[in-house]
Amino acid sequence: MSPASALLFQGAIGVVGLAAIMLFGIPVSYDGLSPGIAVFWGVAGSVATYVVIMMLTRLPGLLTDQLEAQLEKLHRFARDYSWPVLIALSALAGAGEELLFRGAIQGWLAQHMHASVAILAASVLFGLVHYLSFTYFMVATGLGLVLGTAYALTDSLVLVMVWHGVYDLIALYCLRRFPGWFGVRVE
Repeated sequence: MSPASALLFQGAIGVVGLAAIMLFGIPVSYDGLSPGIAVFWGVAGSVATYVVIMMLTRLPGLLTDQLEAQLEKLHRFARDYSWPVLIALSALAGAGEELLFRGAIQGWLAQHMHASVAILAASVLFGLVHYLSFTYFMVATGLGLVLGTAYALTDSLVLVMVWHGVYDLIALYCLRRFPGWFGVRVE
């Protein structure tokens, strides 16, 4: 996929999320925290989440069997794009996917059912969209649960946007710079 196509695709996800929010009149919480506090906790949460996932990948047999092949594909993805494109993709994914999954989907579901069910359903959909393998689906669903819970507890869409975007950037940086950490052999 060309850099322009990848950027357009990620941007389109945000447009779809924003359109759904506006079309269905879904209330979006963004003012639960001041912008500075939301950014601080978004960055802190992304670093903590990445550390936890890295530790889980080190447990024998828990994630490593299927995950290594997926990480090799993601390494090739990260290697094929320039840093400005990777930064833009991370920012667009953080903003766009959170508008769609937390703002639109979780927000709409929370109007019609218990908040915990809304978080779970939006997280499973998030995992399905990121499906590369069952293991990767579980990791993405887990990340969705964390982001959905953070959004529900803080009423800050900005926090989860920053959390998601910075998490993606950390993951892409580490995959590109330190592929051996993930069992990826550099060609």
